[in-house]
Amino acid sequence: MAIFTWHNGNVPEEMKVKQVYGIVFTNDGRLLLRVERKDDQIKYSLAGGKPEICDNSREGTLKREFLEEVNTTLQDGAYIVGYQQVDEENGKPPYAQMRLTAIIEFIGAKQPDPDNGQTYDRLLTTPERAIELLNWGEVGASQVNEALRLAKEYFGLKEFSTKEEYV
Repeated sequence: MAIFTWHNGNVPEEMKVKQVYGIVFTNDGRLLLRVERKDDQIKYSLAGGKPEICDNSREGTLKREFLEEVNTTLQDGAYIVGYQQVDEENGKPPYAQMRLTAIIEFIGAKQPDPDNGQTYDRLLTTPERAIELLNWGEVGASQVNEALRLAKEYFGLKEFSTKEEYV
């Protein structure tokens, strides 16, 4: 069974980054969650995925994945929230699942993810509600709260809407 450990800040240089996910905000302080509906069940998650050769940076990966999965463009200037270290206990070195935060530029119409053909719903919600819906316990709360702290500091977020809506 894999061991997951959360760390604020940048990934150590020697650790491979296998996934990049975004905790991204609207200008009114709401977070965007990817929503997958399957067999009467709803799963909430962050959009993101694997870095590819065509990506020029971790931010490039984040922007590409958000466009592909949830047809959302992000403003330039993402910041590193931290990373989840994953040790699969198989003798291989641990790897990182990186988290970045950014501001949403535009949310387009829903469309299928070119990678798997699925069309995801998108939910704009408060950070507090996102913590509840992600259901990742203290680790999830730490990630969202650190992203919110960075968004206030670097993006100047001051407004915080409590409106929850599917977009």
